[in-house]
Amino acid sequence: MRLTREDKAAQSVSVRESFANATATVLVDFRGVNVELITDLRARFRDAGVEYKVVKNNVVRKALEGSELADNDEFTAHLMGPTAIAWSFEDPSAAAKVIKNFRKEHTDILQPKDGNEKLVVKCGLLEGQVLDAKRVEKELASLPGKDEIRASLLAQLMAPMQNLVGQINAPAQNLALVLDAYRRKQAGE
Repeated sequence: MRLTREDKAAQSVSVRESFANATATVLVDFRGVNVELITDLRARFRDAGVEYKVVKNNVVRKALEGSELADNDEFTAHLMGPTAIAWSFEDPSAAAKVIKNFRKEHTDILQPKDGNEKLVVKCGLLEGQVLDAKRVEKELASLPGKDEIRASLLAQLMAPMQNLVGQINAPAQNLALVLDAYRRKQAGE
């Protein structure tokens, strides 16, 4: 289906907004992946709060006109061949984690022995910095998620209070131990 000029303009505006609002972006080459796997991948992205779209490279170039990315040769060099884009809006590592886990689960299909890999990460963007495919899978996918950071922060905030409660309870515990030892001594144990 051919897109009209108006459709391309609307898609270009949508892509520009997604790039502007995303905390991280991952570009993927999806050649050779069957519809069933792509449908599963889309569902996982949706569950993780990630927007995933297949976008024509010219539409992406048009959307990025006037931005810093338009002049970034390191990024625009990846706008060749089939391109799907995954935008993470809340958790920067969400898209990279979904792709990494998906590739790990479907290694036999996506990374066959003949070396003809499918669902290949082209590059990523994190705070305006272009990350190559290896950095996306090693660094971005290993960043702690939003919930992990919250749990860590909560644990750090609770630690002093837990220590205080332990210090307050220590004299009472020590007194109970002394009284129990005295009782045992009197009972001849």
